[in-house]
Amino acid sequence: MPHLAIEYSAGLEARADIKGVCEKAYEAMLTAGIFPKAGIRVRAHKADVAIVGDALPDNDFAALTLSVGAGRSTEALKEAGDMIFAAVQEALKSPLSTPHFALSLEIREINPELSWKDTPIHARLSGKS
Repeated sequence: MPHLAIEYSAGLEARADIKGVCEKAYEAMLTAGIFPKAGIRVRAHKADVAIVGDALPDNDFAALTLSVGAGRSTEALKEAGDMIFAAVQEALKSPLSTPHFALSLEIREINPELSWKDTPIHARLSGKS
């Protein structure tokens, strides 16, 4: 269940290729080697209204939240997070070169007793369908 949600300010669409950011994050998640392909989800959501920092109209942000199932070591998650963050930094190099952008990544571990799933995609991708 590695799900990466990217929330971003509306102005970022003019400064970056959001689909490209998602693709780079997805590739990094695959490369990390600790997430099952069938469970990976990357989605981006635009915040139509956002006040960032000192409220200048040029200010933009991208806040990444990676939700993962329990069972991976902190070290493995840190390494994967480093890879994902570096890939997204590269994809957002242009906005990061300005003093009007904020990028963040947080990894959250989901309690398995409080998580329900029904995902036939897993069976299809693992050849068990």
